[in-house]
Amino acid sequence: MAINNLKDIYIDQAQDIYSACNQSEKVTRELADAAHDESLKNALLAGVDGIRDGKDALAKIIKGHDADPTGEFCKGMEGLVKEARSHALEEEITDPSARDAMIITQYQRMAHYAIAGYGCLVAFAQRLDLKDDAKILQDCLSHTAEGDRTMTDLATGGINKAAV
Repeated sequence: MAINNLKDIYIDQAQDIYSACNQSEKVTRELADAAHDESLKNALLAGVDGIRDGKDALAKIIKGHDADPTGEFCKGMEGLVKEARSHALEEEITDPSARDAMIITQYQRMAHYAIAGYGCLVAFAQRLDLKDDAKILQDCLSHTAEGDRTMTDLATGGINKAAV
């Protein structure tokens, strides 16, 4: 697809975040399976649900603009997913609390990518006067940021201390 204007950028970036959601959903489930702390495991499973909800919302928005949600492949998230698997799942980590701390680190990196993407999409939708899209995307952004805050709370609330 040729990029000629803000609307084209909007669709392109929505497809990119849709791809990012596809990729991060799978590895987040793997991270949940590897988590030792029950609260972390539950937060990651809630993250899987949230990612799926965001993906569904993005698909609806993209299709509403006569585009294919799978029109882009997100290379940025591909790298973050590789890093998550390498550092949190494949790395030899002998202490379960240390693995949990690494899981949080990798999950938050992926979440921050999504936060940046959703934030840009909200700004684009507002500028394009796509009020319904902007509201849906703001909800996605808010839920993703909430999940990120939950991970920070888990890390600072005891997981990092246990990993010392």
